Amino acid sequence: MYKIRKKETNNVIDNRETFSSGIAVFFATLSSAVGLGNIWKFPSMVGTNGGGAFILIYLISVLLVSVPVMISEFYIGRRSRSNPVGAFEKLKTPTFFKVVGYLGVIATFFIMFFYSAVAGWVYSYLFKAIKGDFLDISSLPINEAADIIVNLYNSTVSGSISPMIWQLVPILFVTIILIAGVKNGIEKVTKTSMPILFLLIIVTCVVALNLDGAKEGVDFLFRVDFSTITPSMILAALGLAFFKVSIGVGTMITYGSYITEDNNMINNAFKVVLSDTLVSITVGLAIFPVVFTFGLEPTSGPALLFNTIPLVFSRIPFGNLLIIIFFLLTSLAATMAMLSLVEVPVAFLTEEFDLKRKTAVISTIAIISIVGVLTVHPESIFGNTQLFGMSLFNFFDFVSSNILMPINGSLIIIFLGYFTAKSDLVKELSNDYSLANNRMISIYYFLTKYIALFLIIIVFLNSLGILV
Repeated sequence: MYKIRKKETNNVIDNRETFSSGIAVFFATLSSAVGLGNIWKFPSMVGTNGGGAFILIYLISVLLVSVPVMISEFYIGRRSRSNPVGAFEKLKTPTFFKVVGYLGVIATFFIMFFYSAVAGWVYSYLFKAIKGDFLDISSLPINEAADIIVNLYNSTVSGSISPMIWQLVPILFVTIILIAGVKNGIEKVTKTSMPILFLLIIVTCVVALNLDGAKEGVDFLFRVDFSTITPSMILAALGLAFFKVSIGVGTMITYGSYITEDNNMINNAFKVVLSDTLVSITVGLAIFPVVFTFGLEPTSGPALLFNTIPLVFSRIPFGNLLIIIFFLLTSLAATMAMLSLVEVPVAFLTEEFDLKRKTAVISTIAIISIVGVLTVHPESIFGNTQLFGMSLFNFFDFVSSNILMPINGSLIIIFLGYFTAKSDLVKELSNDYSLANNRMISIYYFLTKYIALFLIIIVFLNSLGILV
């Protein structure tokens, strides 16, 4: 039923389920990188940071930071064939590095507490679109329609019961998929869902590029105005490159542990980050022509997703169908990102505590559901609780994104750059010398040891407000 890999690692025989092929590895790891950030955060940050120049700096940052860290996580995962906690024990590292695994598990829980709530909002909007809730606003003056959309968003986010119920919907889908396992669950879903997601994005993109404001939207996205490049913009692009592709929390270590022995991990990392960037840019092509067609503000931030899209798509031919397509692809992206996040503690519980997979999934989901429902909604029991001047929603986001992820990313880079023999890296990354990519390994090693660590520290200091 599964493809089982038997390998002797540090004199321990591991029998673990793996992905079945290179294309399965690509889709699974890409599905982890592609999430709400591509559809929500990337376009809004492009909008607030000047368009094309930001994309250029982002691409450079991706190559200097995202690729080295992703390759490093792949290496740790496949070399150890273990979860992020057990990986560092199997690799015979200094005991201190086991903290990477524990911080990763904690970070995935913190992210899921609030991310599942946002995914619930997306599922709610998909349901509203299918019901036809946006049909009536197409004939209203745009100001009246905008007021209705804003009120709808506020009720979706701040309602007394419905936000909590909707949070459980994507969690339920994730539970069913993960119980099915790595090959019959994660792999099967990602291999099917990613092509569908690409197709849906292309459909919305084609429609948007045929609108009157298409040229202005494309110019905004791709015209590089070097005068907009400032230290704050560079820091924003650098931070996005680190946070957006699912590194620093153990997801790529976990998925890396399922990568087949013949997979070229360096090539896969490049393909994932470049494909992820292409998805983000294509989403921008679907959004900004519509924004400029209706004279809206491209710097409206996260409101682009929940306010702008329903408002403007409802006013073009087949608008409600496009809204359904858009929130369907957003739901797919959110769900697949959640799969990789939840798989981290699931792998930890099954391997470190010998729990059956079903028990580990249900235990993990129970914690996420209970804490999430009780804490991140304004009307929940602890919805008004403040920690360090932040709501629990913002607290979970801040701690995971601004503290745990940069610390973990730094420790991973330190381990690979200063505590791992280069000969071991060459052997694993070249698949026991069967791949002729020594030059790429040398470039990766240089970036890891001397460039990526410095840039991640910059990201960390900036996320804490020290450089602002």
